[in-house]
Amino acid sequence: MSELRAQVWETHGFRELAAAHRNLGAPALYEAAIRRGEGRLADGGAIAVLTGRHTGRSPNDKYIVRDEASAGRVWWDNNQAMAPEAFTRLEADMLAYARGRELFVQDLLAGADPAHRLSVRVATEYAWHSLFIRNLLLRPQAAALEDFDPGFVIVDLPGFSAEPSKHGCATSTVIAVNFAKRLVLIGGTSYAGEMKKSVFTILNYLLPDDRVMPMHCSANVGEDGKSAIFFGLSGTGKTTLSADSSRTLIGDDEHGWGHEGVFNFEGGCYAKVIRLSPEAEPEIYSTTRRFGTVLENVVVDPATGALDLDDDRYTENTRAAYPIDFIPHASETGCAPHPANVIMLTADAFGVLPPIAKLSPSQAMYHFLSGFTSRVAGTEKGLGKDPQPTFSTCFGAPFMPRHPSVYGNLLRDLIDQHDCDCWLVNTGWTGPVAQGAKRMPIKLTRALLNAALSGPLAASQWRVDPVFGFRTPVHVDGIDPKLLHPRDSWADKAAYDAQAQKLAGMFRDNFRKYLDYVDERVLKNADQIAKAAG
Repeated sequence: MSELRAQVWETHGFRELAAAHRNLGAPALYEAAIRRGEGRLADGGAIAVLTGRHTGRSPNDKYIVRDEASAGRVWWDNNQAMAPEAFTRLEADMLAYARGRELFVQDLLAGADPAHRLSVRVATEYAWHSLFIRNLLLRPQAAALEDFDPGFVIVDLPGFSAEPSKHGCATSTVIAVNFAKRLVLIGGTSYAGEMKKSVFTILNYLLPDDRVMPMHCSANVGEDGKSAIFFGLSGTGKTTLSADSSRTLIGDDEHGWGHEGVFNFEGGCYAKVIRLSPEAEPEIYSTTRRFGTVLENVVVDPATGALDLDDDRYTENTRAAYPIDFIPHASETGCAPHPANVIMLTADAFGVLPPIAKLSPSQAMYHFLSGFTSRVAGTEKGLGKDPQPTFSTCFGAPFMPRHPSVYGNLLRDLIDQHDCDCWLVNTGWTGPVAQGAKRMPIKLTRALLNAALSGPLAASQWRVDPVFGFRTPVHVDGIDPKLLHPRDSWADKAAYDAQAQKLAGMFRDNFRKYLDYVDERVLKNADQIAKAAG
């Protein structure tokens, strides 16, 4: 204890801490969290917590310090700048806030590939935050902790309230990344996902310089040794579809594609659990009843501790954070060969996109830079009845500190180099939404993915979509042909054509900002969609 206090004092500027607990395991962190009133034990053994007013990330409260080093490297159109002087004031005030408080410190790693691994020290005000990040990142061997040298430090103090006029931010919530000082400061939010995504932001900034592609994707590998990566925004099925009992899970959210293949950034999973089905998602469902899992904003019966995964009274964004080895078929190494298949997931609420389509490499880059999905009423507060299109470039714009072309060109080169098959998979809706269309069944998506990953689908007959130019299978055994070709499921074909044209127009308008950064092959695909949009 005293040794850690001295180390924290000297290295990170903390003073007069009431206590600093280093690398506590789950049992001790459970005890601390319950003792401090941070959470409660749920039936089955998970610890259940509430995150208060922040039940998701706060992208409008995230900043990168703009200095000489970052000024010419950060994509400022997408990232908010903080002055170095404001960050200095913020750091001093957060350190002052920490005086007399109990902190929980974890020394962790990000990156299963030792050649591209980042050491991270995370100091948190909440015990359950310490358990969360311990679940999500990789834990070093005990011997490596004795002389642990953090490459970055994250300080997470939910009880601290920033002052906008003093700290150069917009609200009392702040997430500030300083690449020069290798320091992240998080205050005013209890949502633990900010720590996880701060690490992802750091890796997204650093790794492209080593020709390593950081990716917001899940990954798994089959018995044939062929791996697959699944790009997708929240709600598109990255976690669910990668947790396939017939394949080995590499990870559910963040990966690098390096010189030797794909590797997980993390050591855990952060799965959405709202209305989780034990039949459709048994592996993830089982983690909600297991000691060591952190359940965020899940409703728990106060008398029995029973979970109600269907209750969204706190948020639709209920989550479970657990070590990856809670999934029975998880990889022990977190690494896999270069992917044979690249899947881009979208949840189209317009009923236009097919459940699966084959993409050329140039089409894959187009859809990667577009990053399309749809939000619908209920997934976020304030949404109306109509679908809300979202274009989040690289399927992760909030975590991309550099220009999308950096990541897009890296992905293009890797796909070309390793001759990957590329697919667009729609996990959204089929048929006119206004007429009660339902979400694509998970079983349907899994069946199509299995056919794609195991080979039969690649040998199918195809037809070219007249609007988007990708290829769709003419026939797949056991699948209703109307589901394969959405236009056939619309009674009013003219209404479908109008909706498809509308969606193409959204793609066209969004992609204009990338036209100067792509090659002729991608421009040709963009031009086709623009013409279809009229």
